[in-house]
Amino acid sequence: MTDTYGTDRMRAAVLSAWTASPARFREDANAEEDFALGGYRDRLIVELAQNAADAALRAGVPGVLRLTLRGDVLTAANTGAPLDATGVEGLSTLRVSGKRDEVGAAGRFGVGFAAVVSVCDEPAICSRGSGAVRWSRSETTAAVAEIPALAGELAGRSGHVPLLRLPFDAPPLDVPEGFDTVVRLPLRDPVCVDAVRVMLAETSPALLLGMPALEAIEIDLDGSVRTVAADGWHVVSESGEFTAEEVSRLFADRPTEERARPYWSLRWAVPIIGPLTGTGEPGPLPAAVPPVVHAPTPSDEPLDLPALLIASFPMATDRRHFAKGPLADFLVERVADAYVRLLQELPRTPKLLDLVPSLMGKGELDARIRRAVLARLPSTPLLPALSAPAPAVQTPSFADAEVYEPDAQWQVEHPAREPGDDGWVVAGQEAAVVAAGSAELLATVADFVPGLLPAGWPARHPAMAALGVRRVELADVIDLLSGEAVEAREPSWWRSLYEVLPADDPESLGALPVPLTDGRLVRGPRGTLILTDGGAELDLSPLGLRIVHPEAAHPALLRLGAAEATPRTILEDPLTKAAVAQSLDNPDPEPVARAVLSLVEASALAPGEAPWLAELALRGTDGELYPAGELMLADGALAGLLEPGTHLGVAASELEEEYGARVLAAAGVLDGFATVHEADVLLDQDDCDHDLDGEDDWLDHVLDLLPELGVPPMVPEFLAVRDLELVADWPAALALLSRPPLRAALHPLRVAGVEVPSYTAWWLANHPVLDGRKPLELRLPGADPLLQGLYADAPAGLDEAALSMLGVRTTLSELLASHGGPEELLDLMADPAVEVDRAQLRALWVALAGVDPSRVAPPSRVRAVLAGSIVVAAAEDVVVVEAPDLLQLVVDRPLVLAPYDLAESLSELLDLPLAGELTSGEVTSQGQVRPVPPEVRALLPTAPTSYVEHEKLLVDGVECTWRFFEGMVHCTGLDGLARGLAWATGQWNDRLAVAALLRDPKSVPLLLAESDLS
Repeated sequence: MTDTYGTDRMRAAVLSAWTASPARFREDANAEEDFALGGYRDRLIVELAQNAADAALRAGVPGVLRLTLRGDVLTAANTGAPLDATGVEGLSTLRVSGKRDEVGAAGRFGVGFAAVVSVCDEPAICSRGSGAVRWSRSETTAAVAEIPALAGELAGRSGHVPLLRLPFDAPPLDVPEGFDTVVRLPLRDPVCVDAVRVMLAETSPALLLGMPALEAIEIDLDGSVRTVAADGWHVVSESGEFTAEEVSRLFADRPTEERARPYWSLRWAVPIIGPLTGTGEPGPLPAAVPPVVHAPTPSDEPLDLPALLIASFPMATDRRHFAKGPLADFLVERVADAYVRLLQELPRTPKLLDLVPSLMGKGELDARIRRAVLARLPSTPLLPALSAPAPAVQTPSFADAEVYEPDAQWQVEHPAREPGDDGWVVAGQEAAVVAAGSAELLATVADFVPGLLPAGWPARHPAMAALGVRRVELADVIDLLSGEAVEAREPSWWRSLYEVLPADDPESLGALPVPLTDGRLVRGPRGTLILTDGGAELDLSPLGLRIVHPEAAHPALLRLGAAEATPRTILEDPLTKAAVAQSLDNPDPEPVARAVLSLVEASALAPGEAPWLAELALRGTDGELYPAGELMLADGALAGLLEPGTHLGVAASELEEEYGARVLAAAGVLDGFATVHEADVLLDQDDCDHDLDGEDDWLDHVLDLLPELGVPPMVPEFLAVRDLELVADWPAALALLSRPPLRAALHPLRVAGVEVPSYTAWWLANHPVLDGRKPLELRLPGADPLLQGLYADAPAGLDEAALSMLGVRTTLSELLASHGGPEELLDLMADPAVEVDRAQLRALWVALAGVDPSRVAPPSRVRAVLAGSIVVAAAEDVVVVEAPDLLQLVVDRPLVLAPYDLAESLSELLDLPLAGELTSGEVTSQGQVRPVPPEVRALLPTAPTSYVEHEKLLVDGVECTWRFFEGMVHCTGLDGLARGLAWATGQWNDRLAVAALLRDPKSVPLLLAESDLS
């Protein structure tokens, strides 16, 4: 076998060196073990790919690596330059790379092949037409064992030897068709087989991105083949060669082997989503790509950016971590520059934000790269904008001025740059993002927000803060709609803005500008009016209303507080009411009057619907200004009813000619009586004050009718007629008042469950409005006959219901039930001018007996019967008779005569004495006891058995005909006996029949028959 690569010489040299210095053996064994079990323990596939990439680079051919696992044998076939003696020598040494002069080579430390030792004891390499070389742990162990000086070392290492230091010539291996070199690795054990399977499964495009010379890796795992290629990535590469000065400055702390390679390179790569569709947006790193720095093979330096970094960072001796120093510092800056360029080359979509790093890194190198990138990004044009950025303004140092002026304040403004072919591209610190808004909204307001990002850019993305993007809330956008930029905008532009405003954020839109019909631009829709249902032709400017320009009107304004305005709603607007209320003090009230009257006309307002219009200043026929409520229509019903010289004026004729009587009446000008109409009125002196004649007296009257209440009572609806005190023609006035709608003012009110008179009815009842008489002094014609003589008949002309509401009397019972009615009746009965017959008087006393005494003050004069005549007597002379046998004792005094069982009630009501209280009624004469005739019991079954007959009966010294005293009847004759027996038995009404029986006992059957007919 031909020793193609001089392996015998290499082995002899190594064994000689080990023999001469056992420490050298130990050093080589330790180093190989460190690399195999430490820094390169899991980099078998990476190192095989690296060697394949360097071979393709040397040959200048596309690099392809095929990795095949069959059973427990892994083979790696690659294209490119064949293995040569220099390569074999490099593979058989440590830290001596044969590629140090090759620009762009992936291998640069001379230790990578040591990775095969971690899984294999018999590696072999063969190139087509160049022979083969192998290494063997067993043969190396045998060779070392023959050297006595190394026996102790070999025993101390448990048989571990640096097998890669002793290459052996090998028979040719089968190199697959299309490949130039094959590496054969019989795997040590099943554990190694499983480890290789995992490494093959984890092989990703990142491996190819770090080795540009390698185009593809084919992986054949037990017959299942997959190809790994670096497709679908956006890559940014930078590289350079250090000058001698830079080498001396940056490589001062680096090994000689590295100083001999004065090159640097880096590459950023991100996967691209949908490259075939043309979107080219960056996507997340595949799960198979480890999130570490590749230098160029994967290190243990974490990199938590969504991009793959491959850079020629100086590495520590473990080949796992970067080595700090000036060279690393230099490369961090270049890496940051390249990352910024990567972002600039990617499509300007919101996906770009995912590539903006946060400040916190997972390791020192990661953090340094982040800080360097973040220092650059805010000033780098990266973001698309709908509008130009704001002009840059600088305040230069005074050192830049030609003449030093300590007090000078000066600025230099640099105009905004022009947009490119694809629009404006702005730096983060120049950009603004609106927190919420559609694409249409942003397009509409772009001119007012410098550097405005398009729709879809998330305002709350953490990258926005890192880029320095100014977050603009919707309320801020609204605030920017000001100044000259908006003054020239047409109303239709404002409507287009309202069309695209969001409907779910009314608070932010509170200050939204709104163009008005008078040319003003006001802040905030609240309080503005949108005209509907006509009215656009009306001149309403004198009212100070904020009416939206019709070309700007949009439903969005209604959601934000604007109100739909019809002529009627404009009348109800507070500004209109204020203009009306202040019109009398307005130096030029006519425009306000015209505007208000035109609204009244357009709204078809009916009289009384808007009572506050009565304050509108209008001209009278005398040229003076009056409140509308103090003007009358010249031909109105009211004008002919009132006394001359009242405070009311007559509306100017030109007003009536222009607007008509109906409009003026609706505006408060009086056609008929003015009314007060108010809801929920408290009945106390403070709240119930409508400037009505006698209103306080009416209120006192009403409160007297009500029970004691802890709080003022409330009237749900208060309606009253004004100016009653000005009326001269009462028949005509009452005709108006008794017809709708004024008739409603006569209806009684119900307060706290009690019916009380309305103000209007009360006022009319207490004034001489019916033929010069108060309604309270009259009765309905043909009413209760008991009122005959007490009240005059009311005149004809009004219906009975209206007269009743005015207080005209109807029945005795209603009179007595009314407030003050009993006292009024007693006063009338005490009036000598009033004629009352005896039957009427008795009926009146009967009715009065049912009145609660607390309702009546005792009268000073009383209608009574004296000696058979009806008289009016002083109260101190009058007696109420409670028993018929006492009449004989008080016959000389005026008597109140009524059924005896009502005597006590009348005595208490009138505060008059009873007859029995003025005399003892003692019988002072002597008589004889006699039996009562038995026939009497036919009429009086309970009659006593005896009585006392007197020849002359004296009671308190007064001669009487009968007396029932101390349970015994005393009498002087048959008539006296009959009365005494009837009174004693409680059958007073049968006294005459008893008298007849006593005179003629034979008449008993006839009397009994008549009694049966009673």
